[in-house]
Amino acid sequence: MNILRKGEVCSYNEKWALLFTEEAEKLNLILRNEIVCIYHIGSTSFPGLKAKPIIDIMAVVKVINIVDKYNIKMQEIGYEPKGENGIFGRRYFQKGGDHRTHHVHINQIGSYEIKRHLAFRDYLRL
Repeated sequence: MNILRKGEVCSYNEKWALLFTEEAEKLNLILRNEIVCIYHIGSTSFPGLKAKPIIDIMAVVKVINIVDKYNIKMQEIGYEPKGENGIFGRRYFQKGGDHRTHHVHINQIGSYEIKRHLAFRDYLRL
């Protein structure tokens, strides 16, 4: 049985940028030797845009398979590891249970998904 979650859209919140920064710092502490860079993506990354209040984060790592070693550390800061979750070569984590607050998408450097997410984000920022 498929259960549809009700999505909430709200006015832009200036705290979203701070929430991204705080979470990026936590990810850097956990994945410090693997991370190349971290980006704020998704609807909360567009100043002034109404959005679902879920912070989407994309981390770029050197080697994707190594990320699996950090599942327990990610759980310790509230994330549920979801593996690839439908996108080959990605690692995906959710925070907040049924009331999600954060999504973390981790891709290996050179992945097409990185270009796709950043191109979409940057296009909407124009």
